[in-house]
Amino acid sequence: MRRHPTSPIRHALAIAVALALPSLAAAQAEGDAPGTDARTLDTVNVTATRRSEDAREVPIAVSAVDGEKLDVIRSGGEDIRFLASRVPSLNIESSFGRAFPRFYIRGLGNTDFDLNASQPVSLVYDEVVYENVALKGFPVFDVDRIEVLRGPQGTLFGRNTPAGLVKFESVRPEATTSGYGRLGYGRFDTANLEGAVGGALGDALAGRASMLYQRRGDWVRNTFAGTPRERALEGYEDMAFRGQLLFGGDEAFEALLSLQSRRLEGTARLFRANILTPEGRLVRDFDPRRVSIDARNAQDLDTDGATLRLRWDFGGATLHSVSSWNQASLFSRGDIDGGSAYTFDFFPGINPGAFPDGARFPADSGDGSEVRQYTQELRLASNGEGPLRWQGGLYWFKDRAEIDSFSYDTFAGGTPNAYAFQRQDNTAWAAFASLDWALSDTLTLRGGLRYTEDEKRFVGERVFGAFGAPPIAPIRVNPKAEDWSGDLAATWAVHEDVNLYLRVAKGFRAPSIQGRLAFADATLAPNQLVTVAQAEEVLSYEAGLKAALFDNRARLNLSVFDYTIEDQQLTAVGGTANFNSLLNADKGKGRGFELDMEAYLSDQLLVTFGTGYNRTEIRDAGLAVATCFNAAVCRVTDPLVVRNGVTLALIDGNPLPQAPEWTTNLTARYGIPLANDAEFYVYTDWAYRSAINFFLYESEVYRGRALLEGGLRLGYSWELGKYEVAAFGRNILDRVEAVGGIDFNNLTGFINEPRTWGVEFKASF
Repeated sequence: MRRHPTSPIRHALAIAVALALPSLAAAQAEGDAPGTDARTLDTVNVTATRRSEDAREVPIAVSAVDGEKLDVIRSGGEDIRFLASRVPSLNIESSFGRAFPRFYIRGLGNTDFDLNASQPVSLVYDEVVYENVALKGFPVFDVDRIEVLRGPQGTLFGRNTPAGLVKFESVRPEATTSGYGRLGYGRFDTANLEGAVGGALGDALAGRASMLYQRRGDWVRNTFAGTPRERALEGYEDMAFRGQLLFGGDEAFEALLSLQSRRLEGTARLFRANILTPEGRLVRDFDPRRVSIDARNAQDLDTDGATLRLRWDFGGATLHSVSSWNQASLFSRGDIDGGSAYTFDFFPGINPGAFPDGARFPADSGDGSEVRQYTQELRLASNGEGPLRWQGGLYWFKDRAEIDSFSYDTFAGGTPNAYAFQRQDNTAWAAFASLDWALSDTLTLRGGLRYTEDEKRFVGERVFGAFGAPPIAPIRVNPKAEDWSGDLAATWAVHEDVNLYLRVAKGFRAPSIQGRLAFADATLAPNQLVTVAQAEEVLSYEAGLKAALFDNRARLNLSVFDYTIEDQQLTAVGGTANFNSLLNADKGKGRGFELDMEAYLSDQLLVTFGTGYNRTEIRDAGLAVATCFNAAVCRVTDPLVVRNGVTLALIDGNPLPQAPEWTTNLTARYGIPLANDAEFYVYTDWAYRSAINFFLYESEVYRGRALLEGGLRLGYSWELGKYEVAAFGRNILDRVEAVGGIDFNNLTGFINEPRTWGVEFKASF
């Protein structure tokens, strides 16, 4: 069931362009006046090609978030999900809260909530890929910039990047003493404390230490009259540290050692029963500060990591070595059914007797995971700015995830009633090469190729099952794959300030395994209990324009794209049996465009605007998945078929889950200069995403409505920005919407972050 693009967003785009161009023209005329020193935009340098380059020269759709914008949008103490919709075509969500974010670029992602799930969006932190989901939520602090690369990145960043990647670059140590301190406090007893200090430690040694402490009080009251341990929920305490040592005896050699750790303690994602109406809205008089659950809710995550980066400059080429070790220990437990009582106001035709003990299920589950990851990369890159520039290397990856899955009987005091274990070992290696060839002063060709071999070894067993289900003997699978991926691009400088580019790229995602056995029906065959999705391949075509306008007072980036996924990996999530399974669709399809703009409309007013349109589609005429407990009650809109006595929904033509057609963002900063190098400023930021499906099938109930969230910041800085005090608000419209759901039989969903406000002080040196 397809939906047309949201007309208000088209209108917003047209209005933004219509308003911006005359204002820029006026600003340009003002800038041309004698004696006028008009403000201009700084050059944006990115490392999307593993070299530092002007983003305008890179034939990739890339957006960078840094500086003041990065500080503002995370000022409420949010985790990494604050990036959602902040650049075109990016969505981020989680059913685990702060511990397990899931990323979607151009509509392509993975809704699988298991702890060994693979994602088609990769995270790279200081040149190290974070593959396991338990590593991907590391807090953002003391970061120089975040880059979002859209489209397949298979040449230089490897497998599992068919949708793109999100790349973090920490502030590096340097000989000059520098640092900052930042302290914020706000609603719900939210506190944010972070800081960094760095400088020379000797003639050839520099260091930098950074820390973050975030907390929020328990702002949701549990009204259940039973005996849960928690009466208040949704609080957390999150601490992280990064220490770096940089040794640079001379320009020919450099060594950078980085150590980091995180300790998170709080509540898991809070599921809320009976909050969805047949139209997919929240029920009337829904109170986000109250819940009634009859089970425990807790979450603990510890991560540690070390990275050693070495660089040898041989004159004509430089050898880079990146070695890393990361580990994570996670336990998360929650009330999955999300309730303790049931009402039938929404569906009066349903017999309440069909729901024993109301909405209460013994669906109290917990997952623990131990993860170890090791990587090694060697990369040799040419130096200089000649017509030929090249780089190539070898990459090795190994990780192990050990996962314990528990179920607890809430009707028997929370005693365990199911336990399953699974272990997955993943080993991969690759060889890659890339070449840039400047055919002329205006035309550059780029091409790259990567060969990858990937192998997973999995074993899973159920020791005992819920509701008296029998054990399941160990099941072993061992999928392997090899693949060639790569890209070819051309950049044409049609003007000194305008570049056009064309790019074709092939991406690859290794086979995935799903073995969630604690709730599985033991009568299923082994290949139904543990499912394997074969490798998927993405072929993407992209064209774009990157321009600096009006003497660099404005920037414009535009890209259009079309991609096809062969054997697309999909996850059929949840349902009445709370059982995930993997499958491959014949094809997936995506197409759309993205627009990024940034401009000084006057010397005091800086505006940014971005939007992305993504139309995704599953193409497989016979592919069907299980729905919620009752397709009529959940208002499933797909055609239904009965196979082996089970009602299924045909999903051919459906959009991908958690894939909004529109993502739009806007920021505006107006500064008023004051005496003695001081300034008062107003900064507002807005992020919008259109409606989303929660699952592979389309349902009027399990659908997230469009969401618009805004922020406002009023600040005063002095001594040229060295000191700053500000008041801020996040989600200032107090929009509350369901952003995900659980399709048992009790209309369970979970919601976006609440409205927060507070004050903040920052000092830099």
